[in-house]
Amino acid sequence: MPGHPAMARPSTILLLGFSILLAACAAQEPIVIQGTAVPPLPKLDAVRVKKGERLYAQYCASCHGVELEGQPNWQQRQEDGSYPAPPQDSSSHTWHHPDELLLEIIANGGDPAFGLRMPGFEDQLSEDEMRAILEYMKSYWDTEQREFQWWISAR
Repeated sequence: MPGHPAMARPSTILLLGFSILLAACAAQEPIVIQGTAVPPLPKLDAVRVKKGERLYAQYCASCHGVELEGQPNWQQRQEDGSYPAPPQDSSSHTWHHPDELLLEIIANGGDPAFGLRMPGFEDQLSEDEMRAILEYMKSYWDTEQREFQWWISAR
């Protein structure tokens, strides 16, 4: 029977299924890590990334590389016991650390007790500028790395 309500057309069924799928995605359960609900990964702010790119070029690129590639052999101690500057792209460990620690390192420099020689930039950069540099660095990380770093920052 063509007009009978129990006999829905295939296009109606497809539309209904698609609507249910969209609703399910929109109502996705939050991710909970160690009892803490983590908000969705924020989108990178293009204006902040551009600002960070300019600041990175001025303050960071001479050691960490124009393309965030770091110095050669960055995992091997040098003769003086220090380590070369590591990459800030996805090939390094930077994304393993929460924002708070990364901002502290930018502000205060690397800890010499761990063989780090990076100077602090607290007197040259505002917190907003340091956050812009971090946003720029995050633009080089893939989605999984950004999600991991976001989750550990949110803890």
